Amino acid sequence: MTTNGGFEPVFCTIVPPHVLDRLARHQDPALSGPARRSLEHDAYQRTHRRLTTVIGAPAVAVPAGASADQPDRTVYDARHKQDLPGHKVRSEGQQPGKDATVNRAYAGLGATFELYLKAYGRHSIDGSGLPLDASVHYDVKYNNAFWNGEQMVFGDGDGEIFLDFTIPVDVIGHELTHGVTQHTANLTYFGQSGALNESLSDVFGSLIKQYTLGQTAAEADWLIGAGLLAPRVTGTALRSMKAPGTAYDDDVLGKDPQPATMDDYVHTGSDNGGVHINSGIPNHAFYLVATAIGGHAWEKAGQVWYDVLTGGELKEDALFADFATLTVKAARERYGAGDELQAVQKGWEQVGVRTL
Repeated sequence: MTTNGGFEPVFCTIVPPHVLDRLARHQDPALSGPARRSLEHDAYQRTHRRLTTVIGAPAVAVPAGASADQPDRTVYDARHKQDLPGHKVRSEGQQPGKDATVNRAYAGLGATFELYLKAYGRHSIDGSGLPLDASVHYDVKYNNAFWNGEQMVFGDGDGEIFLDFTIPVDVIGHELTHGVTQHTANLTYFGQSGALNESLSDVFGSLIKQYTLGQTAAEADWLIGAGLLAPRVTGTALRSMKAPGTAYDDDVLGKDPQPATMDDYVHTGSDNGGVHINSGIPNHAFYLVATAIGGHAWEKAGQVWYDVLTGGELKEDALFADFATLTVKAARERYGAGDELQAVQKGWEQVGVRTL
């Protein structure tokens, strides 16, 4: 259940549909083929999630005797098929094996669990010790990773445009954070509320990477998916929170379309109203807030964002201004009328989002 009384296990992928759409139209079948198959698969999964929303998602039980302070991870090998979860290859506490993809998935699940527990006192994705399951080597040349409402799934990429989706730890953190949102604010996956849903996953995905690396806000690269693009691609990542619209500019992928401010807000009917595009605006606001406050971004800026996500006041159809206003309230309640509050207010002002 969510704090808002609903339950919407949306299907969320790390690679935006507009990127795969462009790839699917390429003349080279080595590029278009995997993209088309990935799009077809993602469309099926979205339909499946909608049906699950109607009939109800299966409950996932926490094993008896499990410690909420320790992760309960299981990694499966899909063996390039679509049957989930696949063959179990590593359980909690087992030593690393020879498959680097399995090891990265296991470590990423643990890094996400640790950030939420150590920084915010949250026990796994649902707050009650939910087991963390992941399947790797999913399908053939699958160009995506996703949270399906119950578990993580990783493709190997096509090797031409995308590499193994377990490489960036922030991708793992991003997708698992969709699960956190699912169990808390349950933001509707459309328009500005959907863009907030995506942005929150980028924010905490980035914080998980920064926490793992021990980086301050000034030291972080603020890139989402760095290391995921193959060498032939002219770009550094899927998105940039520091400079939205600059993550890639490639002959095949096109140019990163994310706006940094409301002046360039994109009105579109695709991608659920541009959820992966307009998320650049709240992403940039968080970057501005975190760097203005300084230090470790998960400690103060991240705490404010977490307070809003889990506080129970954020409506499912919230607009940017609604979320921004709640961050101002949360900053004032937690830190008073000091530098933190001013940083939050100024950050939203700089991206053109008004707060009440």
